[in-house]
Amino acid sequence: MSQTPHIEKHFTANNTIRDIIIGMSDGLTVPFALAAGLAATASPLIVVTAGLAEIAAGSISMGLGGFLAARNDTEHYDNEYRREQREVIERVQDERDEVRDVFIGYGLTEAQSAPLVEVLAANPKAWVDFMMRFELGLEVPERHRARTSALTIALSYAGSGFVPLLPYIVLSALHSNQIVTAQIASVVATLIALAIFGYIKGRLTGTRPLISALQTAAVGGAAAAAAFGIAKLIS
Repeated sequence: MSQTPHIEKHFTANNTIRDIIIGMSDGLTVPFALAAGLAATASPLIVVTAGLAEIAAGSISMGLGGFLAARNDTEHYDNEYRREQREVIERVQDERDEVRDVFIGYGLTEAQSAPLVEVLAANPKAWVDFMMRFELGLEVPERHRARTSALTIALSYAGSGFVPLLPYIVLSALHSNQIVTAQIASVVATLIALAIFGYIKGRLTGTRPLISALQTAAVGGAAAAAAFGIAKLIS
């Protein structure tokens, strides 16, 4: 009797996808809110100048943050790995007890755990790898992730940041002072981009795409409305 193969679908997005999501979520929202706030009192040229400065500063800041976070993960993993290497030599019984406790935590009895502990103890590298994964909950980091993460986040931020700014750039190039027109076009373009981004993010993460699209657009719209309102009150 033939059986239909069982195929499991899980979200396994790698770190690059996560970095793109981080960069684009801020890249669409922050310049959008800034442009909306400035548009309440400034010309398209001023909005463009400030927006470009913000995109440059934001992409550098976000990229640096991603670089430092990834490098810290690698350094932390390496430090813990060296510590575990020492402990399986200097504190053998303590490490055996820790391995046994891990197996017991998964429902095995002490008698069932004993031969598994012996197998790991006979292979120091596998022993250390096991402790890193199941005692400390640490995964092996990508060695070049710091540079890749910084570049991915920075480019995602910069690229998405031009979406709300583009209408102001076009009108500024045309020497037009139709700030209201640029503002409306910016709002429409950015809300559409936020909705698309939220929908794709929902599909990737396994959540309801339409709900994710609405939530993402609502957050961006709220940020822009707050910035615009504050600028109006001050002016």
